[in-house]
Amino acid sequence: MQQSDHLLWRNEQDTARYAARLARQPALRNALITLQGDFGVGKTAFVRHLLRALGVTGPVKSPTYAVVEPHETPDGLPIWHFDFYRFQDPHELEDAGLRELLAENGLKLAEWPEHAGPLLPTADLALAIEITGDTERRVTVTAGTDTGSAILCNLNP
Repeated sequence: MQQSDHLLWRNEQDTARYAARLARQPALRNALITLQGDFGVGKTAFVRHLLRALGVTGPVKSPTYAVVEPHETPDGLPIWHFDFYRFQDPHELEDAGLRELLAENGLKLAEWPEHAGPLLPTADLALAIEITGDTERRVTVTAGTDTGSAILCNLNP
């Protein structure tokens, strides 16, 4: 059974606050989070806030052309930021050797998951982001696994 939260981020500060709350969840250390939404909704901005909240320094850019950008927290947590926008066929996930990375321990963040198709594992958390105003975003967070449900329960005690 899927569990969902419906959020309203009125501005960038709301996005940063949610990312900081999420970063405090221990189960996040081995989770897959997918981010869906049109261009400019703030997928990469959310990733940047989450990585900063986890202690990652240095540039956090969209991996649209590289497909994946690796990061690491100060305590050694590996993080992979994927962008599947350029995929034309879900089998490109295998061809690029990314299924192995997705199976590794660590935090995986995937933009444009629909381009990876059924070869992408079930997301622990799926964030669907919609623009509702100049700075306002409506976000639906759906837990697709027990890990995701535990994270959502801890976010909403």
